[in-house]
Amino acid sequence: MTGLESTSFRSASGATLEEEWRQAGAEILSKGLTRPPENLPMAPFLHMKTFLAKKGMVQPKWHLIDADGVVLGRLAVKAANLLRGRHRAAYTANVDTGDFVIVVNAAKVALTGKKDEQNRYMTFSGYVGGEIYRKMSEMRERRPEFIIQHAVKGMLPKNRLARKMLTKLKVFPGPSHTHEAQNPVKFAI
Repeated sequence: MTGLESTSFRSASGATLEEEWRQAGAEILSKGLTRPPENLPMAPFLHMKTFLAKKGMVQPKWHLIDADGVVLGRLAVKAANLLRGRHRAAYTANVDTGDFVIVVNAAKVALTGKKDEQNRYMTFSGYVGGEIYRKMSEMRERRPEFIIQHAVKGMLPKNRLARKMLTKLKVFPGPSHTHEAQNPVKFAI
């Protein structure tokens, strides 16, 4: 079934568009023409418009990602794309078309290589000499949800819209979460 069969456009003779296209194609081939004649029906092409989503047009869904044994970067890419709405056909860059993402088992996320000991996070108290450097292994013990939030934040644009998208990311260190009422759909990575 082609896309033209499902349309309800009919010509003045009562033929469907598909029939007219077949007749026009046969006419082109029989005459040896290299381009279509001028009287082809153009109805489907007159209504082609680029769809741009507006604010509130797309209803967000809830996705549940289990981070147990999943590599951090792969998880962050998938979560960032879900937050931005890149998986939707109605994706519009300047509108929040993304979904809510719940990540559980953040403490069990996998890292490749020696990142657990070599990567460091820096915080600053605001006072002279107030820089604190912590290894990723220490952050995994103290605040495992920060590791995933930090990775996803780095994969989003740096603007107000991305800061709003980041509020739709819910990360939990253990297997339980507080959003059962939203009925999240499991997302496999």
